[in-house]
Amino acid sequence: MSRPQDPHRPFFPFANPFKMMLPKGSYLSPRLLELLNNFEDALAERFRKLKPKDREEVLSLSWMTLAMELLCQTHTDIKSIITKLELPVCDWDDKWIDLYLDNTVKLLDICIAFSSELSRLNQGHVLLHCALHNLDASPSNQFVKACSSLDGWRHHISSKNRRLENCFGILDNLTETLNLPKVKKSAKGKVLMRAMYGVKVVTVFVCSIFAAAFSGSANRLVDLQVLESCLWAESFVDVQTYVNGEIRNIFSSGRVTVLKELEAVDTSVKKLYPTIQDGVGPIEVEALQNCTSDLGKRADMLSQGLDLLAKQVDGFFRIVLTGRDALLCNLRVDGGVPDPMREADNVEGRVVR
Repeated sequence: MSRPQDPHRPFFPFANPFKMMLPKGSYLSPRLLELLNNFEDALAERFRKLKPKDREEVLSLSWMTLAMELLCQTHTDIKSIITKLELPVCDWDDKWIDLYLDNTVKLLDICIAFSSELSRLNQGHVLLHCALHNLDASPSNQFVKACSSLDGWRHHISSKNRRLENCFGILDNLTETLNLPKVKKSAKGKVLMRAMYGVKVVTVFVCSIFAAAFSGSANRLVDLQVLESCLWAESFVDVQTYVNGEIRNIFSSGRVTVLKELEAVDTSVKKLYPTIQDGVGPIEVEALQNCTSDLGKRADMLSQGLDLLAKQVDGFFRIVLTGRDALLCNLRVDGGVPDPMREADNVEGRVVR
């Protein structure tokens, strides 16, 4: 006899952290309230901007680039809030610092995995370029080489990147730590923790989508339930419902590739391959030229899209790294900690360029 499905667990399984963080009757000065509201209003607008106007935009490289750009802006905002709060590091609770440092290491690892995958996908452009070069050479004996290059490309894009395997475990851990540390008697600390909550929500959301798209699996796509009192909650739920729903539809269709520009190239390859494999007669030359031209255009769009997205991922990496360095430098002034620049060099050295 089958068991009834367990109800969906609420996001906060034990307690609402904001009952501790912003308890009823807690007071925030007008300045602090304005600072928090401005941050949350900006985050709400970013979620609205992130909702695609058309379902075809979902998992396009241009949309993913926008998502990473908005994520970078949000992480830049939290650095600005920390500055405006004028909350010295010596006033930070040890739990905040430990959590922040632990989470930033995880984000850097995710960035390294994403950069590795984007680099791997872009390497396939060399195989496409070789195929196109051989097709332009005209003699039919070059078709064999073109077929070989296209075979190599299809094998390359269908292979798996082991660097992505750890992303889902990291995202699970980041999701668990959304339940924030308790804040005692510090209005500034409460503002900081609530703002960081928003940053972590958008981070988990965007990185979850990237991990699903790059790994080819929507099974671990994250569906977050967030605190309704946040000014960005409604717009977040709206975009999460729409985007995650569309991604699951894409995966359920059985597509080999889910990135839109990658899928477009794959479609051109599938159309071109049988033609050059069977040989081209005089009547089919024009059709071959059209197919080759179409593949060339789509391959260029894919390569350009991957380059732009890679730059945004690299920018996110550097924002997280510089924020971490700033905190470590301040801690080093207060007490002995490892040299942050040496640590930065070690982390950067792991990035796949």
